[in-house]
Amino acid sequence: MTGNFVTPSSFLYNTVVKITGIKTRVITTADTDITQIIDKYITQLSENSVVAITSKIMAISQRRIAPLTRDKDELIEEEAAYFLPRSLSKYNLCITISHNMLGAAAGIDESNANGSYVLWPRDLQESANTIRSFLQTKFNLKHVGVIITDSKTTPMRWGVTGMCIAHSGFEILKHYDGTPDIFGRLFQYEKLHIGDSLASASVLVMGEGNEQTPLAIIEDLPFVSFQDRNPTKEELDAVYIGLDDDLYAPLLTAVSWKKGKQDR
Repeated sequence: MTGNFVTPSSFLYNTVVKITGIKTRVITTADTDITQIIDKYITQLSENSVVAITSKIMAISQRRIAPLTRDKDELIEEEAAYFLPRSLSKYNLCITISHNMLGAAAGIDESNANGSYVLWPRDLQESANTIRSFLQTKFNLKHVGVIITDSKTTPMRWGVTGMCIAHSGFEILKHYDGTPDIFGRLFQYEKLHIGDSLASASVLVMGEGNEQTPLAIIEDLPFVSFQDRNPTKEELDAVYIGLDDDLYAPLLTAVSWKKGKQDR
């Protein structure tokens, strides 16, 4: 499956982003090395491309699963930095903060899981860095990016979109702060999250159901600033906003979060 997307930046650069979804066989816990899966199904890759990988196949390959007999609330407490009890939710769901991201159930999912809970992958950043290095070596490339994707809900909107839960090989934020808009007014806070933008588009191509397309290659990306290295700690920290500084702080700090066992 291939999708072509015209983005605002595309008009500037006169290009169309190309996203190619890659169908695979069913990935199971017998697959214990994510790079072997990638090696089998990604047979060619160009310079300045980004490879999108769903968090689910990475977690399954790490055997980050739990039987449905486990108490899900206990799992959530183990996987979350902070959580709200499901009794507060109309939909009987726990709202959580995990890996500095707000979501439901700390990323624990039952879809396409063959009767198990699938957790988020361990060592997210290390995994993204390892895959980038593998792709560089396999295809003899200098600049290649990696994103690990999952889906998220958006407050006050039905439906899910993709998000980037780890990345490597490119600048995650495009800063507009201090630059003029088309009428000369300077932006004060504007930043474009490149990772989430790419993840949202790639998840659209990969699908959420039984498409069996957990990989995608994103090409024609002149607006992405590639890096021949892993992201630094400072760059990673710069992505996240503390609860008290967040735009939605009046909502996020008005509830009594319970402390989970994850080191935020």
